[in-house]
Amino acid sequence: MSVNQSEPTTPSNPLLEPTTTSVAIRIRNLVVVFVAIVLSVTIFLGLRTGTSTASLAAMAETATPLNVALSNHKPTLMEFYADWCTACQAMAQDMSDLRQEYGDRVNFVMLNVDNSKWLPEMLAYRVDGIPHFVFLGTEGETIASTIGEQPRTIMASNLEALIAGQALPYVRSQGRTSELDSAAIPQPRPDDPRSHGSQVLID
Repeated sequence: MSVNQSEPTTPSNPLLEPTTTSVAIRIRNLVVVFVAIVLSVTIFLGLRTGTSTASLAAMAETATPLNVALSNHKPTLMEFYADWCTACQAMAQDMSDLRQEYGDRVNFVMLNVDNSKWLPEMLAYRVDGIPHFVFLGTEGETIASTIGEQPRTIMASNLEALIAGQALPYVRSQGRTSELDSAAIPQPRPDDPRSHGSQVLID
């Protein structure tokens, strides 16, 4: 008869294995908690720094009023914008920087298209997309306009030319815009008794 001889086994230490495993689990959990805290703080601080919408509102509050800009004999950059306009928000920092650089020589006027007070100006300057920039000379005359998101370098070049009284190098350029709701601009109805003057023909 043969005796089954197996190799002697070392008895495993049941206390050693759980300790090694529990230390590894604790380290992993500690790393997960640390990463979660860092991400939470980053998101919190990112939200607290504000958005471009707040920057647009702050810039509009400190902008030169239109009536002052039209009478102080300085060239003017008039911006039609809205707080919800993504292209306006994207340009907010560049526009703030340009105002810091050129604000002593150029009026920066901001007109919110959501304010019906500016409807006559929107119609006069044919604003159908925003941001819409109108460059005005020292006497308030329209020099040129640009529509949509513009690179800072293009805006700076146009401002330099405006200050120097030269032709603007980048006029009628079209960038990314936010379309205006045409329903917001009242359209005369053909049967409106107040529109009778538009039907008069002169020989």
